[in-house]
Amino acid sequence: MKLPYELLVGLRYTRAKRRNHFISFISLISMAGIALGVAALIVVLSVMNGFQKELRTRILGVASHIQVTAINGELHNWLEVGRQTLQHPEVKAAAPFVQAQAMLSRDETVRGTLVRGVIPELEDKVADFGRFMKAGKLENLQPGGFGIVLGSDLANAMGVTLEDKVTLIAPQGTVTPAGVVPRLRSFTVVGIFEAGMYEYDSGLALIDMSDAQLLYRLGDGVSGVRLKLDDLFRAPRVARELVPLIQEDAYISDWTRSHANFFRAVQIEKNMMFIILSLIVAVAAFNIVSTLVMAVTDKQADIAILRTLGASPRSIMAVFVVQGALIGVIGLGLGVVGGVALALNIDVVVPFIERVLGTQFLAKDVYYISQLPSELQWGDVTGITAIAFVLALAATLYPSWRASRVNPAEALRYE
Repeated sequence: MKLPYELLVGLRYTRAKRRNHFISFISLISMAGIALGVAALIVVLSVMNGFQKELRTRILGVASHIQVTAINGELHNWLEVGRQTLQHPEVKAAAPFVQAQAMLSRDETVRGTLVRGVIPELEDKVADFGRFMKAGKLENLQPGGFGIVLGSDLANAMGVTLEDKVTLIAPQGTVTPAGVVPRLRSFTVVGIFEAGMYEYDSGLALIDMSDAQLLYRLGDGVSGVRLKLDDLFRAPRVARELVPLIQEDAYISDWTRSHANFFRAVQIEKNMMFIILSLIVAVAAFNIVSTLVMAVTDKQADIAILRTLGASPRSIMAVFVVQGALIGVIGLGLGVVGGVALALNIDVVVPFIERVLGTQFLAKDVYYISQLPSELQWGDVTGITAIAFVLALAATLYPSWRASRVNPAEALRYE
């Protein structure tokens, strides 16, 4: 099979030993720049995807896909509301809850916390507390038992373990002749969970729903009903479809609205990192321009000879496009291989670097996630590859056009 001579000459120029070794050095720098930029883009976008997935998983392991809450703060007919929501084919489970603020006290330690009253057997169907339990079980919460399950960081801050006592102070007080006296109740720690989200691990306490109703004087009312869906990404649509099904005056919100700031911030950061790191590829493309400009200057006599043998300006242009494109493709290939390999093994590489440096990149009390996650999406790899290839190809156009404009007579005058 005969190949076009433009391709053969372009390949020969790429691998031939040059008189000017500086051109070879710039070519290597161009390849390395493109490889570095592509690898960095793949790794960073994979990490951002991992953050997004891990954040979503951990938030929805404690929160809910959809939440139905009473407009006035108390939902009394929650059994009927739960039955109405389960009529929707995509709603898998429903669980009532009571949610309020409180203070936890033990000895001289006092911590503010969010108290959530739950029915353990129903809560397990809409959340993943069973998977997050470090000690004890969620089922240890019994009506009238006044047990409490704490987040791991909250338990450490209070200095408590299983079977220890803590005092829960409700903000709603009891009016007496001596003034307003806060309601206090002693609870026994029956479980400790660790969701991996500092916000929940340090500020959430679970108690039985009947105990919460008694403590906050709700009677048979609850704060709302939490729902779990077959597909969490359909939550906005399902929330809209639930409106005509629910006969009570209630407010319906889904996870994309209640935690929108988290996911919007991650998406914005992902887009900005893509733009910033794309500049690395652009700089490497400029290196290809300088490489080819010097190559054209170095090969003017060769270009003139090819022109006198009948080569057209378009053919001369194609020779140097092949040379520049090959530099870009080699750098692009190295970058894709290196980036994919690093993205797939980030959970091994980062802990190794942390051990060597004796530091932790993601402090648990600062970031929502203490380990660096990674999720490689081949759509991102394809997009990065296409953009890098287009930049590399575009960088060859001006030097190639300049080569096609070389005048053979002028080039051979002093040869």
